[in-house]
Amino acid sequence: MSVTSGIQQAVIKALAQLYSQPFSAKDFQINQTKPEFEGDYTVVLFSLLKPLKQSPDALGKTLGEHLIQTSPALFSSFNVIKGFLNLTITDAYWTAMLNDHYGNNAYGRKAGNGKTIVVEYASPNTNKPLHLGHLRNIFLGWSVSEILKADGYDVIKTCIANDRGIHICKSMVAWQKFANGATPESTGTKGDHFVGDYYVQFGTEFKKEVQALKATGMSEEAAEKEAPIMKAAQQMLVDWEAGKPDVIALWKQMNSWVYAGFDITYKRIGSDFDKIYYESDTYLLGKKLVEEGLQKGVFFKKDDNSVWVDLTAEGLDEKIVQRKDGTAVYITQDIGLAVVKYEAYHYDQSIYVVGDEQNYHFKVLKLICEKLGLPSSEGIYHLSYGMVELPSGRMKTREGTVVDADDIIDEMIKVAAQKTEELGKVKDFTAEELGKLYNTIGLGALKFFILRVDPKKRMIFNPEESIDFHGFTASFVQFSHARAKAILRNEQPDNNFTLQHSEPLLPLEKELIILLEKYPAAIEQSAFEHNPSVIVNYCYELAKTFNSFVTEHRVLKAETENKKQLRLRVCQMTANVIASGMRLSGIEVPERM
Repeated sequence: MSVTSGIQQAVIKALAQLYSQPFSAKDFQINQTKPEFEGDYTVVLFSLLKPLKQSPDALGKTLGEHLIQTSPALFSSFNVIKGFLNLTITDAYWTAMLNDHYGNNAYGRKAGNGKTIVVEYASPNTNKPLHLGHLRNIFLGWSVSEILKADGYDVIKTCIANDRGIHICKSMVAWQKFANGATPESTGTKGDHFVGDYYVQFGTEFKKEVQALKATGMSEEAAEKEAPIMKAAQQMLVDWEAGKPDVIALWKQMNSWVYAGFDITYKRIGSDFDKIYYESDTYLLGKKLVEEGLQKGVFFKKDDNSVWVDLTAEGLDEKIVQRKDGTAVYITQDIGLAVVKYEAYHYDQSIYVVGDEQNYHFKVLKLICEKLGLPSSEGIYHLSYGMVELPSGRMKTREGTVVDADDIIDEMIKVAAQKTEELGKVKDFTAEELGKLYNTIGLGALKFFILRVDPKKRMIFNPEESIDFHGFTASFVQFSHARAKAILRNEQPDNNFTLQHSEPLLPLEKELIILLEKYPAAIEQSAFEHNPSVIVNYCYELAKTFNSFVTEHRVLKAETENKKQLRLRVCQMTANVIASGMRLSGIEVPERM
């Protein structure tokens, strides 16, 4: 039980005994006491005044005295300030908490709650390599999955490979037109980069053709429709859906190149999936559901034979679900995939980690699934996040201005090596140890910098700012963990030693123990909000407080044996919690730096 829960129960029991009235935890607030006041936790009394017919001072004094009298193991003193009851928790309580959990590597994790959540992330198109925007998606999806697991959920990590559609056909047409039979092997190029180059080349050729047609007097809109390379891509999509053998063979070959490239990147960043779905499989079920929806009157056909849904009554507009040539649009496969996932896992929630430019898309998806009467509709949840921008502005794939994930990872490891070497503290590391350390610091910095921002906010990523051994970075938190481990390499806590309460906790000792006690609540909040920044910010605050603690207080040469054993326990629990929290963020923490 957390200290907050203990205070809630004590207050509820006290109110029942004093006033013979039942209350619940929802009837009053408990906050951490503000630094300018004496106390650890504050009970906000205002919501209790009217039902109890008491003044703030009278209620605070009566309740405070009763709590001290009935719960002496929990409360040592109190004060009342204008409707706020400030309570001081006994040192014995904090010491007992430390004793109970300092050696527990699973501290903060809940037992299974029997509920299942499916988390879909990454979801790349198979016509280009992963880029910086994908990294925010993947880091969010992976971390949210791990946090939900820690909070007691059964989590299935999934990915949908968007392996069909006009964007795929663009790369295929460009390869046919310009490659002269080249392959990733023949050019020494990573497979996803190889295929992505042809997608960019398609865009370049398309622009040329549009300009040439405009020069003949054609409007830009007409030129974009009549450009030969675009018409070839559109015809290829029709041929693909018709199952034309040579088109299918080329599609399989080019996708295999991309998947091989993706796998290398996923492995580098430590991402994984329990199940990978393919749009080429799920769109067929989506098309079947469109037919069923037409029969039920959920969808309607326009004169050009395209199929739509009317959502104007829900405050939206009309949305196409099948093109006039019978080919599926993106939402078609999403309808099918929602059914496939639900039939496989009977989930309580299905989280889609997708950027905020798709907010409208997921409103439409949920409404369509509801109108079709699909059981999958209730659990659909869009984890919307802001775009990642660079100091130079937004990235555009078709113009070739995107920062590839592989390039940014290489850059981060390079910056990590440079900044670590500047400190000059790794001269006794072997080349292998240094390589691993630079990788750990570089990737940790990248993930931390991205995850520390609330998902709903847009962010600007700057590699140089993300690695600072004294700033709000993974490097600082990793260094703090290594600092705790360095102390523990000299001496471990004596598990047979019984801590005494005769020596009061010093301010930083108490502050650090209180912060450690909050870790389970941080996991719970992070899971509830689907927000890894809660955990990342918690780890930073813990690291910052720990560094102040070891700077001010000696551990191995403490004033007494009791203080030494207490501080060793604090070091061990801090190291465990930092490692645990950073692991939930996908970040490794080195034993030494």
